[in-house]
Amino acid sequence: MHAESRNAVTAVQFGQLPAMCVQAPDGAQATVTLFGAHLVSWRPAAGGERLFCSTRSALDGSKAIRGGVPLIFPQFAARGDGMRHGFARVSTWRLAASGFEQDAAFAEFALSSADGLTAAGAHPFDLRFRVTLSANTVQLVLHVRNTGSAGFSFAAALHSYFKVDDLDAVALDGLKNTRYTDQTRNPPHSSRQAAQFLRCPHALDRIYHATPGELTLQTGTALLRLQQQGFHDTVVWNPGAADAAALSDLGAGEWREFLCVEAALIDPHWLDAEQEWLGTCRIEAIEMKNQF
Repeated sequence: MHAESRNAVTAVQFGQLPAMCVQAPDGAQATVTLFGAHLVSWRPAAGGERLFCSTRSALDGSKAIRGGVPLIFPQFAARGDGMRHGFARVSTWRLAASGFEQDAAFAEFALSSADGLTAAGAHPFDLRFRVTLSANTVQLVLHVRNTGSAGFSFAAALHSYFKVDDLDAVALDGLKNTRYTDQTRNPPHSSRQAAQFLRCPHALDRIYHATPGELTLQTGTALLRLQQQGFHDTVVWNPGAADAAALSDLGAGEWREFLCVEAALIDPHWLDAEQEWLGTCRIEAIEMKNQF
């Protein structure tokens, strides 16, 4: 990446993709590609990259980026008749606003049915995705507005790939007693989280329903506090060795370098005409005092 100037938001390149680098006064930095409004890098003021991006991911707009924070809308996975994980992550967004708010820097990206998206069908919409950066915190806000005269339903998620030092040392706290669906089972199996900490010794694909608003992720040498509102569910995913081998856009052994913890709205949410929905995810890198 090469920055052209210094400002709250600076035009850069990420691979072959036009992107925006957001930089707070304290040195915190994030990079968002216009392709998909995709957060591909987050470096808090304390330093160190906190997001994983595959070395084999296409960075030319030919397919969705593997890593970072893909923005899922208007359907999750294959749960609908449209494109898997929706069209938002493979659409070209616009920078709608940017600047400073006290000690924070922000950038807001826009996508709407007025941009000529045939995949949007008969449901006029307006999306805004706002990234706000300060010190050791990044806040992601997805705003969905129905601009049409009829209601429609949608699902959404922030498919965050968190960089980990050692997958065996990862522990996710805050899900105890939460009901989940294990999607590695055929058919999917429902249960409740019994242990205090969720670990990832093998392939993991779980939807946690009606999750608490705050989780803590131990990534090995770092600790992240994850808070969400509007997103009712949390998806925890890692493909494991066997499934990772079948992913052409994931490097050999890279499955051990991340864990996806996704703020999600899995069941379709009905949005009446002229109504709005807001989903927020706040991620904070905090001082690690204890190992799990």
